[in-house]
Amino acid sequence: MRILVTGGAGFLGSHLCEYLLRQEHEVICLDNLITGSVENIASLADRGNFHFIKHDVTEYVFIDGAVDYVLHFASPASPIDYMQLPIQTLKVGGLGTHKALGVAKAKKAKFLLASTSEVYGDPLVNPQVEEYWGNVNPIGPRSCYDESKRFAEALSTAYHRHHGIDTRIARIFNTYGPRMRRHDGRVIPTFINQALQGEEITIFGDGKQTRSFCYVSDLIEGIYRLMGAQIHTPVNLGNPSERTIAELAQKIIELTGSKSKTAYRPLPQDDPKKRRPDISKARVLLNWEPKVELEAGLKTTIEYFRGGRKG
Repeated sequence: MRILVTGGAGFLGSHLCEYLLRQEHEVICLDNLITGSVENIASLADRGNFHFIKHDVTEYVFIDGAVDYVLHFASPASPIDYMQLPIQTLKVGGLGTHKALGVAKAKKAKFLLASTSEVYGDPLVNPQVEEYWGNVNPIGPRSCYDESKRFAEALSTAYHRHHGIDTRIARIFNTYGPRMRRHDGRVIPTFINQALQGEEITIFGDGKQTRSFCYVSDLIEGIYRLMGAQIHTPVNLGNPSERTIAELAQKIIELTGSKSKTAYRPLPQDDPKKRRPDISKARVLLNWEPKVELEAGLKTTIEYFRGGRKG
C-alpha cells in the first residue's frame, strides 16, 4: 500500500513508519516538526519507498498520486507540549483531522485516527471500556488535548457515516520506548532522566495513582492489526497491567542502579487517578495483546537514554 502518516517524525509516528516499511509498503511521512524530529526518521531517509514532507497538517494537504491509507498521528502528546501549545493542539485535533480526512475522501483511502485514553479524562470506572463516555473537564488545563481528541473521534465518525469513509479509531494508552524525548514531561522519560542524573524522582500526588504502560513495539503491532480490521468504533490499545506511579519510580531506580530518592509534589489539576484499558475488544477482534513485560521494556528504554539522547 501507499500510506500517508501525519506526525510521522514523532515518537509513535516514526516507529510506525519504520514498521510499515518493513512490511514493504510505501510511506509518505508528513510532519511540521513542532514536537517531532528528523533524527527519528534519519535512518529511513535512504529508503526508496520513504518520502518526507515538512508540512503543517492544519493547512491544505496535497499528495500527488494514489493513497491507500491515511494514518493521522499528528499532535502534541505530552502534558508539557500541549500545555505550551494549547492552540496548536486544538487545531491539529480539529483542522488537522479535517484535512487528513479530506485526503482520505479525495483519494478514496482508508483512515485511522490515533486517539487517546485521555478521552476518558479522570475516569469513574476502572478498567476503562470503549463504551464509557468519560469524565472530562472541558475547560481544564488538559482540555486542549482531551477535547481535541474527542472532537477528532466525532469528526472521523461523522465522515464514516456521512461520506462512507472507511475509518478506524485507536484509543492509545500510555506507550513508552526509545525515541521518547528526555524532557517531554511524560512519566517514564522523566523518571529515567532523573534517575540517571542522580536527581530526586518527583512524584505528583501520593504516588498511588495508576498507569498501564505499553511498550512501543506492542502498540505498533496493534495499530497494524487494526488497520486491516473492519472495525469503525473505537478500540483500546494498551497494556492492562496496572502499576502505581510510586511502584514505577522504585522499579526505575532499581534498573538504573540510581541512588535517587523520591520527592512528592502536589497533584496537577485533572490528573487522572486511574488509567487501565479493558482490551477485550482488541483480544477478540484483532487477536492482539501486549507481549513485552514492563521490566524488559524499561531496560531497553533506559539504555536508549544512557546513549545520550537529548530533546
